[in-house]
Amino acid sequence: MAEPLASMIRPQTLGEFVGQEHLAGNGKPLRVAIEKKELFSFILWGPPGSGKTTLARIYATALGADFYELSAVDAGKEDIKKVLGERRRERTLGLGKPKVLFIDEIHRFNKAQQDFLLPFVERGDMTLVGATTENPSFEIIAPLLSRCRVFVLLEHSEKEMEKIITRATRQLAGKMSKHARDWLIQMAGGDARQAITVLETAQNLYGKITLESLKESVQSKHLRYDKKGEEHYNTVSAFIKSMRASQPDAALYYLARMVEAGEDPKFIARRMVIFASEDIGLAQPTALVVANAVFRAVEIIGYPEAAINLAHGVAYLSQCKKDRRSYDALRAAEIDVKKFGNLPIPISIRNPVTKLMKDLKYGEGYEMYPDRDDKDVYLPEKLKKKKYLK
Repeated sequence: MAEPLASMIRPQTLGEFVGQEHLAGNGKPLRVAIEKKELFSFILWGPPGSGKTTLARIYATALGADFYELSAVDAGKEDIKKVLGERRRERTLGLGKPKVLFIDEIHRFNKAQQDFLLPFVERGDMTLVGATTENPSFEIIAPLLSRCRVFVLLEHSEKEMEKIITRATRQLAGKMSKHARDWLIQMAGGDARQAITVLETAQNLYGKITLESLKESVQSKHLRYDKKGEEHYNTVSAFIKSMRASQPDAALYYLARMVEAGEDPKFIARRMVIFASEDIGLAQPTALVVANAVFRAVEIIGYPEAAINLAHGVAYLSQCKKDRRSYDALRAAEIDVKKFGNLPIPISIRNPVTKLMKDLKYGEGYEMYPDRDDKDVYLPEKLKKKKYLK
């Protein structure tokens, strides 16, 4: 089987690497760590095709470490044990190189799987490098995150994409017009891996790289869905709007599209939690409880069974009555906060925690459960007649 193009042109050193100058440029943190051969665990957070795997490999190679690569999509505890068991034996004998365990899509590991990693990281049995497209603050458990540095990667600029595409085209011994190259850059949206895959497909299927062959190569469902901006966000938008319009059949259809395309189930569930408060709100307060339960179920179970939990939640949320008043009230209040800044809080509802504050009449006249509905007591003077929740 022929080696994939992306693997053939993968940079082996930082000198060959394109992009992420804020991390890999002269004097920048990742380059300095590599130059000083500093061994530590870290998380690479960035969009698809931004160079996460490549940077992990360069790091391990530069430090003379053995590199082990797992994908959280299909790896489990036994795979990790196999890597770490060998490492413990070597350390007992005083042998062996340091080990770098790279876990791609680490956000797909559930809490129990991440907990399993923690003691190995703490003892230094291995150096963990995780890659994720999701915010680590939400997806990585706090104890593990606290033991890792987080490096944020950016999508490649158009100039960087041009360099990568040129390198790939030369490897294929092909040529392409400026028009075709510009189209490919725009289509890939900063995702180097996607651009390389489309180039390779065009060459393999049509024997040449032209605008037409490139366009024909982007017919696969997976590539269309993964394209940053277009199909991914169109599908999510249709999903939310179908639930908002109380159309469960349409919402379930778009859910199925996302599931079949391999969308992260926690991403879908997170959108449902937001929807429960933003669009259903006060009309059915328990919708937030259901949405959170779906998110928790997805977090514990994972695909393929988690799709059933998602479908349950989508059907429920779609049929709930809708009420955006709490959302609209928040936005209206935010406008006044930005407009007026920190207006003085009424004296009667300030907290008199010191004698001086009491002398200044902080909290004077405040009643915990007043009989009258005296709204003017609570808002700042400039906003006394304001009504946000309508």
